[in-house]
Amino acid sequence: MKNKHIILSLLFLLFLGCDNNLDTQPTDSLTPEQLLENPENLDKTLLGAYATSLMYAGNYQTATELLVNEGQLAYRGTFPDFFEFDRKQVTTSGNFYINFTWFNSYSSINLCNLVLDNLELQEDDEIRSRLEGEAKFLRALHYFELVRFYALPFETGESNGQLGVPLVFEAVTNLSQVTYPSRSSVGEVYAQILSDLQDAYTLLPPDNAERADRFAARALQARVYLQQGNYAAARDAAHDVLVNSGHSLAPTLAAAFNNEADGIEDIFAWQVTTQDGFNDFNNYWATLQFGGRSQTADVTIEPPFFNLFTGPDDRSDFFYSGNGTTVTGKWQGQFANVPYMRIAEMHLIRAESNFREGSSLGLTPEQEINALRGRSNAGPLSGIGLQDILEERQRELAFEGFRLHDAKRLQQTIDGLPYNAAVLVMPLPQREIDVNPNLVQNPGYEN
Repeated sequence: MKNKHIILSLLFLLFLGCDNNLDTQPTDSLTPEQLLENPENLDKTLLGAYATSLMYAGNYQTATELLVNEGQLAYRGTFPDFFEFDRKQVTTSGNFYINFTWFNSYSSINLCNLVLDNLELQEDDEIRSRLEGEAKFLRALHYFELVRFYALPFETGESNGQLGVPLVFEAVTNLSQVTYPSRSSVGEVYAQILSDLQDAYTLLPPDNAERADRFAARALQARVYLQQGNYAAARDAAHDVLVNSGHSLAPTLAAAFNNEADGIEDIFAWQVTTQDGFNDFNNYWATLQFGGRSQTADVTIEPPFFNLFTGPDDRSDFFYSGNGTTVTGKWQGQFANVPYMRIAEMHLIRAESNFREGSSLGLTPEQEINALRGRSNAGPLSGIGLQDILEERQRELAFEGFRLHDAKRLQQTIDGLPYNAAVLVMPLPQREIDVNPNLVQNPGYEN
């Protein structure tokens, strides 16, 4: 990895001690040697990994939503990098978000590896298992988002030998340990993701306050299996979460968003407080009145989006006016937590997977979809087909970062482009290519 990335991990982000709500409590900075003197510092290292993961609290999803945009959205902000995503003309060296996502993800992975390398410091079995489970959950999450962003899509039933991202398992704590890994295959990366998530599921407790628990690992498994087209496994994982996690749909659509504490629907959410964290969904998708950057909001909703609706539905009304623009109501809380996995997604995964498998585990697909529609006061559907389920998924999960990856797994065209077009795969940061001779750039971005 590039030396700057290693140096950030060496500094351990000038560690900030945190409680379970990820609130900051200033402490002295730690050197690698000091870290290993106290087993409690492993937890601080892990909280650093959570902190460096906050690009997945809106930055990353905004980039993917603009990349898949076909006129349902308009970008009205001032950042040229986001215009590149919207125009599908991303550059290798000048795009901040390409560099930021890679850099922070591998910094977080390094911190996770540091925890995993030093678990023997913690003598309490229960705490040690929790630390290992959380580290593997976060590492899997990062590899999953990295491989979907910087590599060609997973192809169901194929060998998936296409270039993925580097898999790194040993922590770097000084510059003499810097290595220059090559890219593992997409298939290898997915195998590692699922291995880490299975370990996390086994190791984590069923409840872990605001941090990742057993069912967060299971829910992410369901998402990964769906991306792979492994519908039986996706169905079973989603069913486990729905039946055993204690989470359920919020009573109203509005109650699922803009919450300052995790709600009943939140399986895993990024924690944001007035002291710490940031909600970049709010930053880009809200007006100035609600903590956004402008009077209109940087990302607005355009008329073609509403073609998804054919009758009354709270999801078609969950918007407000932004000085002549239409703005989603999902991201109105500047200091609200950011849902990353919520129970509605598990219902959709189980419904689609049951339909494809010809099964009805938990509920029939029709019952499941109508239960979800009922929450939004939408009329029931009868005789549903796969397209009905997929459209329900678009309505429910709109503006949350799912559309690009769904289009790729479903092999749909995107703004006239094939699902596996080179411009829909992000380039590796040029600075990484310059420093690491073993990295191969994605097609279409070579100098």
